[in-house]
Amino acid sequence: MRKAFLFTTLGVVSTLLFGCAGQTSYNMESETKIVVGLEAAYAPFNWAEVEANDFTLPISNQPGSFVDGYDVSIARLIGAELNKTVEIKAIDWLGLIPALKSRDINIIIAGMSPTDVRKEQIAFTNEYYRSEIVMLVRADGPFANATMIADFTGAKVVAQISTVYDDVIDQIPSVVHQTPLDDYAALALAVTSGSADAFVAELPVATSVIAANPSLKIITLEVGFATLDADITVAIGVRKIDTALLSALNTALATISNETRTALMNDALARSGDVL
Repeated sequence: MRKAFLFTTLGVVSTLLFGCAGQTSYNMESETKIVVGLEAAYAPFNWAEVEANDFTLPISNQPGSFVDGYDVSIARLIGAELNKTVEIKAIDWLGLIPALKSRDINIIIAGMSPTDVRKEQIAFTNEYYRSEIVMLVRADGPFANATMIADFTGAKVVAQISTVYDDVIDQIPSVVHQTPLDDYAALALAVTSGSADAFVAELPVATSVIAANPSLKIITLEVGFATLDADITVAIGVRKIDTALLSALNTALATISNETRTALMNDALARSGDVL
């Protein structure tokens, strides 16, 4: 599903600097709060707000800012189940795993997929959401009636940097694989302006994007990309040393029914319509 991490020099350095050696695990008995890392820039999973409301939590490292979204709702439920106060920190995507390993945060709830590459660095809970990969195109463009990836043969296609969506683009025949972009506002602009024919995303995020960009259309692929199960699920990231916390998180997640998860996502989608 979300964001296949590309381990470059940053990953190597973070491994050397932030390994588990010499670190203590999260103490379930003595710790009174749990610090959650996310981007606050990935609606409907998480996005920043300038005012508090019934759904937000404050961003502790950005005074005066707040965060809303599906991830925040999940964090609230987990905090209540574990009897912990939830603190949120907003961290750039590529900084989340280093922040977890350095114990700047305790867990990652950020729409992150439990890929094999990431599992070399951190542990993951059971999934807390499952989605599908789609494409977004101009509603009046030449790809508006596409139904399979072969229909995009020769198209200019883009995705967010360091994501599984960027990785799968090369499955399209003769694709013009464009340089990945930093965020979904930039991706939407690329397609609406015509500099790209389509971009790849996951369904909840795509739904949020078109709510703010009605000139775009979601293409649900009848014959789509070859993906692993981990590419279409998201899970909570935990340091490998924190085995007790991992077990407690899985127990807490088990109390959240599929019906509740669907309702929380639908509510987040409704609130995030004008974010991008």
